[in-house]
Amino acid sequence: MDVDRLLPTPEAADLLALVREIADNELAPRVDAHEAAETYPEGLFATLGRAGLLGLPYPEEHGGGGQPYEVYLQVLEELAARWAAVAVATSVHTLACHPLYAFGTAEQKERWLPGMLEGRRIGGYSLSEPQAGSDAASLSCKAEATEDGGAYRITGTKAWITHGGKAGFYALFARTGPGGHGVSCFLAPGTAEGLSFGKPERKMGLQAVPTTSAYWDGALIDADRRIGTEGQGLQIAFSALDSGRLGIAACATGLAQAALNAAVAYANERTTFGRKIIDHQGLGFLLADMAAAVDTARATYLDAARRRDLGRPFSRQASVAKLVATDAAMKVTTDAVQVLGGYGYTRDFPVERYMREAKIMQIFEGTNQIQRLVISRQLTTPEK
Repeated sequence: MDVDRLLPTPEAADLLALVREIADNELAPRVDAHEAAETYPEGLFATLGRAGLLGLPYPEEHGGGGQPYEVYLQVLEELAARWAAVAVATSVHTLACHPLYAFGTAEQKERWLPGMLEGRRIGGYSLSEPQAGSDAASLSCKAEATEDGGAYRITGTKAWITHGGKAGFYALFARTGPGGHGVSCFLAPGTAEGLSFGKPERKMGLQAVPTTSAYWDGALIDADRRIGTEGQGLQIAFSALDSGRLGIAACATGLAQAALNAAVAYANERTTFGRKIIDHQGLGFLLADMAAAVDTARATYLDAARRRDLGRPFSRQASVAKLVATDAAMKVTTDAVQVLGGYGYTRDFPVERYMREAKIMQIFEGTNQIQRLVISRQLTTPEK
């Protein structure tokens, strides 16, 4: 069932109609085979790029779509309702473009940003390390300036990179000095000599888009690829994460909506004791709770997005949205399996995949425990 959406402009409504058409024609027919075989959908992101879907919240002057965040997030939700892995990778790509857009020089943006926003180069976000996940300040991958100052030599290991080995560029965060103020950001090319990738992680879900570690063995990155000043890396990383959390909230909402749709469709077809099972009050109430959870998740991410679009503080609201939407996705997908009974536990129906895919959304872009920490701290130190 299509979601009744409140969109700010007729242009946004036309865009969402286009997204639904692409999602139905390009994503939905391919998702089951690629997820089952754990194979990458070659050419699919180029299709999304040609449709203008890989730079939607960035200005048109740089090659973006010029859309408000509330529209972009609803696009992500529609993609996620058909193929969660593709939607998550789209969100990560958008996140990876943020450092250059927000902190790059005019020359850097003119040189690289259009190709990124038009989808000619897909991006990955390379912040986490094996020992530094939630604690980004403890990362150890080094970036050492060469003697002539013309390049940085990168040495170390990064982890949990969506699109690892497939991306054309990475927003890379590496240590140039001691302490929390010793991290810098780089726009790293995906083909750098001395950069290699591990085998894709054997994940519970989102299997069609690889998640890998990256090994930097003295690779040289030109100094003009440093984004911002030395030591500004964590500021850059954290400035992007609030927006990234909204992307995951939208993906989780789309996944939950897909699970609800599947459960309602099944409940309308299956009969027991001479009645459709949706007409049994116990099941009808369960479906009602699932619908309420999806609607609530959508409302929280749209509230945060509208604050962002108005230039108002939205960090706490982004954490609330990520927390509420991903917890809702876990519950709704689990309940969808319950609605289908034994069939829900088989791979003949997509709800078992939805349930597996929902779990990671409570973990990446900051675990939900981290979101609670952010929210609780801001209750005592409100945003200005």
